[in-house]
Amino acid sequence: MTREQSPVDADGLEALYPFLYAGSGDLDAVLDQVRQSTVDKVHEIVALRDRVLAADRERLFACAQDVARAFAGGGRLLAFGNGGSSTDAQDLASLFLSPAGDARPLPAFGLTNDIAVVTALSNDIGFDVVFARQIGAFGRPGDIAVGLSTSGNSANLVRAFDEAARRGLVTVGIAGYDGGKMAELDSIDHLFVVPSPSVHRIQEAQTTLYHALWELTLGALDDLAKGDQP
Repeated sequence: MTREQSPVDADGLEALYPFLYAGSGDLDAVLDQVRQSTVDKVHEIVALRDRVLAADRERLFACAQDVARAFAGGGRLLAFGNGGSSTDAQDLASLFLSPAGDARPLPAFGLTNDIAVVTALSNDIGFDVVFARQIGAFGRPGDIAVGLSTSGNSANLVRAFDEAARRGLVTVGIAGYDGGKMAELDSIDHLFVVPSPSVHRIQEAQTTLYHALWELTLGALDDLAKGDQP
C-alpha cells in the first residue's frame, strides 16, 4: 500500500511479519502463522471500524447534512492528501463524481490529479502551498474541502484548511493517530480521527468512513429534494 510516510525498513517488516524471518523450514507452520496474522488483522480493523462508528456516528450524520446542503447549493468537492492519502482522496472524489449503479453523480475533484500543477507549485513556490494555492484559485464559498492524512500533521493540509475556511468552504478533515496538528485547527468544521498506531488500519478505516459519508450525503440530498430537512 502506498503511504504518506517512509517505507517500512527491514526491521519494521520483521516486526509486522515475524514468521517470514523465523528461519523455520516448516512450511505448514509458516502458513498457519500467515493465516493467523490475517485473521488477527481482520479482527483489528473490524474493532477499529466499530470504535470509530460509536464515537462519530452523530457527527458523521451532521457532516453529511452540511455536505449535502453545499452540493444542493451548487458546491463542488475538492479532495486532497499526500502519498496513500492522495490515492484515497482521488478515490473519494471518484466516488462522488462517478459512482457505480444508479447513484447520483456529484461534482468532485482530486487536487493531485493534475501533476503539472502539483509539480509547478512544488518547484516554484514550495510543497506546503500545493493545495492551498489550488483552493485559492478554484474554491468558492459553499464548496467542500476534504483533506485526508494518516498523521494529521501534513503542513500542506494545514495551510489548505486555513485557506478553505477563509474562503467560506465547508471543511472536512479525516486523520489518524491522535489527529495531530489537524486536531488543533479551528479551520476544520468536521474532523474525524481514526485512533490507531497502525497506518494500515488507519487507511482501511478511513476508506470505510468516507464511503459512509458518501452514502449519508446521498440520503441527505434525497431528503432535501423531497423538501425535508435532513
